[in-house]
Amino acid sequence: MSPKNFVFELFGRSPVRPLQAHMEKVRACIAELPPFMEAMARDDWETARVQQKKISKLEREADRLKKDLRLHLPKGMMLAMSRRDVLDTLLIQDRIANMAKDIAGLMLGRQMQFPDNMGEPLKRFLDRSVDAVDQAGRAINELDELVEAGFRGHEVEVVNGILTELDQIEHESDEAQREVREILFAQEAELPPVNVMFMYRVIDSIGELADLAQRVGSRLQLMLAK
Repeated sequence: MSPKNFVFELFGRSPVRPLQAHMEKVRACIAELPPFMEAMARDDWETARVQQKKISKLEREADRLKKDLRLHLPKGMMLAMSRRDVLDTLLIQDRIANMAKDIAGLMLGRQMQFPDNMGEPLKRFLDRSVDAVDQAGRAINELDELVEAGFRGHEVEVVNGILTELDQIEHESDEAQREVREILFAQEAELPPVNVMFMYRVIDSIGELADLAQRVGSRLQLMLAK
């Protein structure tokens, strides 16, 4: 199989399956973040390194899929999805995997640990952000059905239901983020300022995972509105 046509020989000439394959790789990457954070919290640096390497490997694999799809996306396709829709969605998905890699790299590089009283709220926050990415993945998995239905009929209702739930999950992630930031703010004077700065950076990056997932949903809503 020639590298030039790998994606479309594997999945056919529609970009939907490669886009879905990319999102599945992104979801696999994000799924490694909770066990990574748990290992960091218990000073298990060996496990944390293993998890960080898994995240980096999956991010690289997602990046290869992204490049293949971008390079070989036919320019003359007449689809319910425009070329711009495909590329914009792909780039947002890719940013999710990049963010996971950045979070793990920063935390491991600094051997970062949050205060003990932040453990459970931080876990809930991360889990909800991961849930948002999973929900965006469910929406992307419906794309082939949407295209087949011409973005009409019952399938539109199914996807709109998924996207409504995604919005709710992202809202809950925002609420969890506020709680975590408030806990850190209440004790930041007792912690090294540089450490506090990087803690806020990690918190904001975890929140960005959910924000990006919602942006994937927003792209799908735009497609449904066309």
